Amino acid sequence: MKQQYDLAKWLAGEMSDTERQAFEKTPEYATYAKIKDYSAQLQAPDFDQDAIYRNVVSREKKQPKVIPLYRTVFRFAAVLVIALGLFFVAKNMMPSTETAENAEFASFSLPDESEVTLNAGSEITYKKWGWDNHRSLTLEGEAYFKVAKGKKFEVNTSLGKVTVLGTQFDVKARDGRFDVMCFEGRVRVDYGEAQTVITKGQSVSFENGQPIDVPQNDGVGPAWLQDKLVFHKVNFPTIVGELNRQYDINILVKGVPSAQLFTGVLPRKNIDEALQIVASTYHLNLLRQDGKIILEAR
Repeated sequence: MKQQYDLAKWLAGEMSDTERQAFEKTPEYATYAKIKDYSAQLQAPDFDQDAIYRNVVSREKKQPKVIPLYRTVFRFAAVLVIALGLFFVAKNMMPSTETAENAEFASFSLPDESEVTLNAGSEITYKKWGWDNHRSLTLEGEAYFKVAKGKKFEVNTSLGKVTVLGTQFDVKARDGRFDVMCFEGRVRVDYGEAQTVITKGQSVSFENGQPIDVPQNDGVGPAWLQDKLVFHKVNFPTIVGELNRQYDINILVKGVPSAQLFTGVLPRKNIDEALQIVASTYHLNLLRQDGKIILEAR
């Protein structure tokens, strides 16, 4: 969004000298300048009423000049080709967004053939243009990555950054908690001032600025791709939020449940069983009224 705003200011000539100098140093500036130059060539000439009148009067004294239809068609086609070219260039330069709605997964490939699977209620934004020189994306939620062999690859979140080179890993950033699990290769995790490197089978977690001890993973892949919701030392609101996303429901909580942390596994395809486990663990009554699911403190 910031880049689109800067582009608009530059095209309108509303940038200060400092802003313009900074904008001209960006990798995309050369392309923007070309698009602006090409667009300028497509502008219509200024309207001169007197000249048009004189032209009409003079034509009355001359034989009409017939312009072959094919020339008009060729000119129109040339303008159309240029316009389409500018459209596709601009489209490729705009950030691309991939989204997984609640109760759904979404899989896609990045320009370098790296494979990404988004967990429910997650989103990734990245740029296709210049990907080979800037292999970076922004994640909101959780995603599993199978990174193609090659240059450095970065995943940015609101809580931390993960840097990898040809590996498989899972990143989750929700509600103040940041989890990274490595299933192949090695990844570097940046969280605040802390930096750590983990390898296959290792995991690292932070919550509200503090590290959390978590067990090693099985090295196979994230549990949610196996229809299991695995939790380790999470609070009650986190469990409810994950169930809402995975089942696309809205659980109503009445009363104040226990503050105990939950470690365990819930099914991803059996909401009744999942709710029973949660209700039993936190000593809650499970009610269904008018199509609503209610967890009520006893």
